[in-house]
Amino acid sequence: IVPQAPRLNQQPWARLEEYCRTLVGQGNELYIISGAYGRGGGGANGSATTLDQGRITVPARCWKVVVVLPAGTNDANRVTGSTRIIAVNLPNDNDVESSWGSYRVSVDALEAATGLDLLSALPAAVQDAVEARVDAGPVQ
Repeated sequence: IVPQAPRLNQQPWARLEEYCRTLVGQGNELYIISGAYGRGGGGANGSATTLDQGRITVPARCWKVVVVLPAGTNDANRVTGSTRIIAVNLPNDNDVESSWGSYRVSVDALEAATGLDLLSALPAAVQDAVEARVDAGPVQ
């Protein structure tokens, strides 16, 4: 369970999910990794750090990484330094902007924030190239 502020869930998060469906409809395959980190978000009932008597942490940030590949096989080997990688890092509060595009970051930035090693199945040179870049592609 990842508690999300209503505006985050219904606007930029939902719009990114819609955009992902558009990319799939254009013949692409997507690999999506998402998560949350930090503590404390602001929703319809104000700020909170936990829910359910402290059993569920309310994260401060919600993030998503989308690897966009044309349909095919042997996917990890088809990722190159020019493969489109969309990475976003959004605040978990109702003051979030409606467009996900303004929250684009590099995968490297997400790794620094979360302590995770994302896209680790890629060859090191490719991983270094795609993780350092911030997506500048279209936003729907």
